[in-house]
Order: sequence, then structure tokens, then C-alpha cells
Amino acid sequence: MGILHGVVAFVRLEEARDDHPNNAGQRGDSVAAMAVDETVAFTRAGLAHSSMGTEANDADGEFEVIPAVDVQDGEVVQLVQGERGTEKTYGEPVGAARRWIDAGAESLHLVDLDGAFEGERANADAIDAVIDAVDVPTQLGGGIRTVDDAVALLERGVDRVILGTAAVENPEIVGEISERHPESVVVSLDAKDGEVVVEGWTEGAGISPVEAAKRYENLGAAAILFTNVDVEGRLEGVATEPVRELVEATDIPVIASGGVATLADVRTLADAGAAAVVVGSALYEGNFTLEEAQAAVDANE
Repeated sequence: MGILHGVVAFVRLEEARDDHPNNAGQRGDSVAAMAVDETVAFTRAGLAHSSMGTEANDADGEFEVIPAVDVQDGEVVQLVQGERGTEKTYGEPVGAARRWIDAGAESLHLVDLDGAFEGERANADAIDAVIDAVDVPTQLGGGIRTVDDAVALLERGVDRVILGTAAVENPEIVGEISERHPESVVVSLDAKDGEVVVEGWTEGAGISPVEAAKRYENLGAAAILFTNVDVEGRLEGVATEPVRELVEATDIPVIASGGVATLADVRTLADAGAAAVVVGSALYEGNFTLEEAQAAVDANE
């Protein structure tokens, strides 16, 4: 079971418990309660990280490789270090999404890049088409700036929303959304030269990734998505120490992103304690297949 599948199961069991006719505002019947408790235990113990480092992945023995579907001007692209004008295109989004699902993807990472740069969703039709076309959990970022934006997407069918700039500018938004949709917020911490950056990676936020992660964990974030912009899209390898620092500093899952070029990079991030890795350019360029990446980690556990 992948990281998003675990969270989706938790949320659906919570909703079933709340809707149970015998609940009447209480915990519900014992079977439902046990199911919820077991799922909470799986989500928090199996996916959450602790100071145990690499053992943080061991509860269910699974580390997930999540394909990226980054959309700009209606097409799938990959950028180098997040800079416009460096993009390479890889076709239309639905086709890319289906390709990864056919290859065994258990979830998808969707990004509206124009939305990230411009502050509002700009590829809604293309991304909505992906959500309608797939039957695996999705997490979506880019241009989500308000509680209403996030709630609308969650009710539209997105399983998790990714907040970057909005969370930095208004940290309380994480708690507000989480209260309405538990376990639904991933906070994106994009870092350049050890500082969190926002507005499509163009402005420094004046805070370190570790400081920010602790803040959002306390506000109810379900996970941290950490992107090292210094290595993003360059296919030159990963920097594991920032990932390890986040894993050791927080008790929620850390999803790594940026710089993955080889199967060794994937294994290294798993060894650093990440719960999952988002991979873009390396998969699109054929450096390795999704199946090879997942098998490489599974064989190492």
C-alpha cells in the first residue's frame, strides 16, 4: 500500500465512522472503531517518520516511487531548477498519467506549473481530465492559495492538496483545511541554498526547511514534500542530507523530490528515511523504468 493509499483509506474510514447510523456523535460500533484505529496506527506509524532514520520506512516495508505529471500550457513538461524557458515537453497529461498507471504507479503527483508561477490555477481543464481518467490517488499543487481553492479540489476528487506559497504566507491555512478534510494537506517546502523559496521558486521565505516543517507538523500537515531546487531537473544526483534532517526533525512523512537521475539515487533517498520520492525527468528520459525503481528499493529493504 502506497503513502497516498494509506491516507485515503484513513479518510474514508473516518467518513464512514461519522456517517454510521449508530454513531450519534460517539465513536460508533466496535468494528468500525477498530478499523479506524488500525488505519490510524498504520498511517501514523507505518508512514510517519521518527528519529529512527532509515527504520522510519519499515512498518509496512514499502517506499513509494511517485511519477510527476507537471503541466504547463496544457502539456506535460519538466523544468531545470524550476526556471521557465528550460522546459522539455512530454505530451499531453492524460496520456502521461495513463502511461504511469499502466507501468504500476500507485499514485500520481500533479502540478499546475503555470498556477505556481501566476498564483491561480491555469491548467484546470487538463488536470481535471487527469483526475477523471485515473483511479489512483492524486496529490495536486500549483496555484492553490485559499481554503476555498483547496476544499473545491478535494471535493472535486483530488486526494491531497499541496500548499507552498499559501502555507508560507498564511500558515494557519494548513490547520483550517485539515480541520475540514483531515490528512489532506501536503506542505511543499522547496529549498534553494538552504532556504525555503516560494512564488514558483523565485523568492526566499527567510526560513529553513526544518523550522518550516516543524511549524506545519504542529498545524496538522499530513506530510512534507521536500524539493531541493539546487538539483531539480538536472539529472545530476540527489542531496540526501537535507532529507535526512527533515526526517529526523519531524514525525510526519517526508516525500523527497528533485535531482533523481539513477536507481542509486532512489535507494539513497529511501535509506535517508523518506517515505516516498517524486520522480520526473529520470522517468520521462528513460534513465530507468518505474518498475525498476520500485524493485530496486524493495530489494534493498
